[in-house]
Amino acid sequence: TGSLRDRGREKSYVFVLCAPPDLREIVFVLQSQSNSHHAKQAERKRADLLAQARAVTENPPLVLFLHTLSDNEGDWSILPLLPYLSHSFGKNSSWIVFLEEQTNVRVKKLVQVLAKYDKNEEWFLGKPLHDEESTIIHHYAFAENPSTFKYPDFSAAWALSVPLVARLASKVRDEPLKSDFTIDLKHEVALYIWDEGNGPTLTAVPELCSEEEDSPQALERCATTLSRELPACVSVCCARRFKFPVIKKTWEKDALFLEYYSDHADPSIPTTDIGVPNTERGHCGKTFAILQRFLSGSAPKTRWLVVVDDDTLISLPRLRALLSCYDPSEPVCLGERYGYGLSQGGYSYITGGGGMVFSREAVARLLDSGCRCYSNDAPDDMVLGMCLNALGLPVTHSPLFHQARPEDYARDFLAHQVPISFHKHWNIDPVAVFNKWLKDDLVTRRSEREDKTEL
Repeated sequence: TGSLRDRGREKSYVFVLCAPPDLREIVFVLQSQSNSHHAKQAERKRADLLAQARAVTENPPLVLFLHTLSDNEGDWSILPLLPYLSHSFGKNSSWIVFLEEQTNVRVKKLVQVLAKYDKNEEWFLGKPLHDEESTIIHHYAFAENPSTFKYPDFSAAWALSVPLVARLASKVRDEPLKSDFTIDLKHEVALYIWDEGNGPTLTAVPELCSEEEDSPQALERCATTLSRELPACVSVCCARRFKFPVIKKTWEKDALFLEYYSDHADPSIPTTDIGVPNTERGHCGKTFAILQRFLSGSAPKTRWLVVVDDDTLISLPRLRALLSCYDPSEPVCLGERYGYGLSQGGYSYITGGGGMVFSREAVARLLDSGCRCYSNDAPDDMVLGMCLNALGLPVTHSPLFHQARPEDYARDFLAHQVPISFHKHWNIDPVAVFNKWLKDDLVTRRSEREDKTEL
């Protein structure tokens, strides 16, 4: 027994073990992506779920791929998809369970967990995260006490009961979504459901876990688990553009092809004058000049281009391990994905501070399209997002890239990551942050032994 805040009111509740739901009452939605590597990951995950289901029933659940449900660019932000889910599955289903590609599920255990909750009530279930301090990525929400608001760790899976999906779907249809920007989806989904106290808060489910799948705790109690190690597939080499002192003290030694670009040449660093003046705001002119240089023959002919800010901290060995899973002959655009106006026909973009990664094929298609900056100081990441959207090229998201500092993210969220990048030096010692979060370790040394290609 306990208490639950429901639509602004305190009420007592008692968990009653209900009859376990038929697996056909559960709809699994894999938060998949269209890139070939991620599509294969999703196929493997679906095969695993269905194999487990067949071991316990002749009636398997539905397993959907998010990226195939419609042509709407904004579906990855979940909320625009709710009317479709409610209309298509509301009559014959009880639960919508969302999974990430790396989420491992014990289907039989998950069914037992869902049986604890009355499927006729509104439920928002997940592993709770909270902010230790107010943060820019959450627009400084709950500034007086940020730890009071809980939002789900998507990697541990999260679930909505169908009655809640139905009400939210009506709200999405009737009221335009308020925010233009989609930055941290898990927090924004929780805010939308909470609705300033008019909707349910996240209910913590201890069996939804982000522990490693073979840990003793996971084996004993968890319905979901994770694999923490970075993937490693084939070898790559990269080129990149940057600026100065902290880079030289941290990750510069890991890059073979390194160019610092500025508005004037300085042989002591050295910097390359790229012919575009510095601007106070966006850097679109510079970024497009870098893209052109990458294809011109003036830069080393590598398969990947990584564009970062001078206050980006990045682990190149970990980036190499990640990129090894992608095919550079495809137009790959990789980083931390944000969205602008997704509910009104907007677009996705890679936020620049965490690092933007492009295959040579992606750069060639961008420049061949004739897409250009409308001014040198336009926001480069958003202009590139508009260009990619016009070309029909997907932005591929990795949560291992970070637009902000480690302290801007929930501690439990970072605990199960092997991060690739962070951004901003504000109120931190960037060298200490690099050494704590990104410096070479056993994982990267192992991948280095497997991949002899230099960066």
